[in-house]
Amino acid sequence: MQARKIINDPVFGFINIPKGLLYDIVRHPLLQRLTRIKQLGLSSVVYPGAQHTRFQHSLGSFYLMSEAIQQLTAKGNFIFDSEAEAVQAAILMHDIGHGPFSHVLEDTIVKGVSHEDISLMLMERINKEMNGQLTLAIQIFKDEYPKRFLHQLVSGQLDMDRLDYLRRDSFYTGVTEGNIGSARIIKMLDVKDDHLVVESKGIYSIENFLTARRLMYWQVYLHKTSVAYEKMLISTLLRAKELAGKGMDLFASPALKFFLYNDVNREIFYNNPDCLENYIQLDDNDIWTALKVWSPHPDKVLSTLSMGMINRNIFKVEISTDPFSEERKREIIRQISGQLDILLPEASYFVATPSIEKNMYDPADDSIDILYNDGSTKNIAEASDMLNISLLSKKVKKYYLCYQRLHR
Repeated sequence: MQARKIINDPVFGFINIPKGLLYDIVRHPLLQRLTRIKQLGLSSVVYPGAQHTRFQHSLGSFYLMSEAIQQLTAKGNFIFDSEAEAVQAAILMHDIGHGPFSHVLEDTIVKGVSHEDISLMLMERINKEMNGQLTLAIQIFKDEYPKRFLHQLVSGQLDMDRLDYLRRDSFYTGVTEGNIGSARIIKMLDVKDDHLVVESKGIYSIENFLTARRLMYWQVYLHKTSVAYEKMLISTLLRAKELAGKGMDLFASPALKFFLYNDVNREIFYNNPDCLENYIQLDDNDIWTALKVWSPHPDKVLSTLSMGMINRNIFKVEISTDPFSEERKREIIRQISGQLDILLPEASYFVATPSIEKNMYDPADDSIDILYNDGSTKNIAEASDMLNISLLSKKVKKYYLCYQRLHR
């Protein structure tokens, strides 16, 4: 009996982590950093239960991967032990490059560097420490390994990442529509011509999965209040960066200070090792601590925004299917400028007009192949009688207008 660690997870029950490489990854400081980063960032402003971390999500994805490998092997698909371990390592580390409120950072202080890029840099780094034990995992992660279906399990239309986050986010937010039958889907997985396919018996579970995914997008991930809260944080960090650029001394942890006082783009991030060193020191706490300390700051823009973040005084949001007029935006900026007694350029920090586009079914993103008993395969779009794909592929575009609430 191989030595193992058992972790109790509220979503899947007991998760076994075998001692050795996989347990070493779980214990690694870079993976432990994810315990200080919330999976859903600012969504807890709408769903107070959404307190789960990216670490929990990584463990859940690992558990589902172990189940998937067991199922595929049972159906006669040959997977070496070394490949099984590598694909489990890859899924454990798939989110290792996330920062606090990832997408906010990508828009403000770490411009142009995606968390996927950083995940790869960190995997290479751990691989060096572990004398190359992760080489195979990295090959699978980058889709450079001959068995393509292994990469699909890590990153594809039906990857373990999605199967976990839909289940987990739905569990912690209480949004039951997102609950998918991950166990059933995994039982239906098979491999045909080096491609992941789903047995035709599982077609209803797949339809449910696609619908649940879209529901979760609009109800949770793109909820208007979360969008507004995120825009506030972006404005706050951009203002802090502007003040830092003017030489004002702002309180921040050393890691956050580095990104506020230095301009970092993709090229600099790759060439200056200090960037990564500071990045891995960042977590949610750096941001919240800064916001608390900035709340009484003499700069009215910074303090009003920080105070709003801390005390949940969130931008008001209007949604429309048509873009908002520039005139309307200018009018709001004028009113805010008058009310807060600040200049027009400063007042523009309190207005944001994002637009979000999402189509219900994206062939590039949701193309799932169904396997029939006679060995033939069909795309879910053709196989499904319920999913009216032509209807679902229509793009849904929403325009948001977020602005500081005005006191009457």
